[in-house]
Amino acid sequence: MHPKDICTKITDWFQENMPVAETELHYHDPFQLLVAVILSAQCTDKRVNMITPELFKRFPTPEKMAEVEPDEVFQEIKSCSYPNNKAKNLVGMARMLVSDFQSIVPEEMEQLLQLPGVGRKTANVILSVVFNKPAMAVDTHVFRVSARLGLTVSSKTPEETERQLVKLFPAELLPVAHHWLILHGRYVCMARKPLCEECGIQKWCAKVGVKI
Repeated sequence: MHPKDICTKITDWFQENMPVAETELHYHDPFQLLVAVILSAQCTDKRVNMITPELFKRFPTPEKMAEVEPDEVFQEIKSCSYPNNKAKNLVGMARMLVSDFQSIVPEEMEQLLQLPGVGRKTANVILSVVFNKPAMAVDTHVFRVSARLGLTVSSKTPEETERQLVKLFPAELLPVAHHWLILHGRYVCMARKPLCEECGIQKWCAKVGVKI
């Protein structure tokens, strides 16, 4: 089946069975989401959500976080992966928001990528979740599920997967499609033991049960 046909089939299924699909990270404003997404790199959303309540209590704004040294942020995030680097990036990000962007999270890819700790995946999350822009963030779940389903063909990098998916899904559905694929990968099409027998879209899957 052609990737476009697969996309149409699974889009119809998800719209009927998962009409609401949102990030599982907890946040109250764009700054908090940006912090949470930076923390989520190679770390589970569950762990991030355990860390952020106290972190946001101490540093609710870019100004508050920009005032401190990374060591203080480290104490709040040390239970996540790579806390040293993330603490440095969070403080650097907050300082740049204050100095260059009037403490406002920018809504353009090029500006977001200037911020410490922000790569293309993180920027796309902010663009799609906060600003509802037609962006597709590709994490390990999206990369895996897209390849297994046959949505992407011979993709070797997240960037190539992003390019292929952006061409397949209608622009207005890209923000929610990102969450469809993530949640499906997190709870059904898991890396080691995909639950193919419980999968509502396996009839259109190109690689049922194949571990990649």
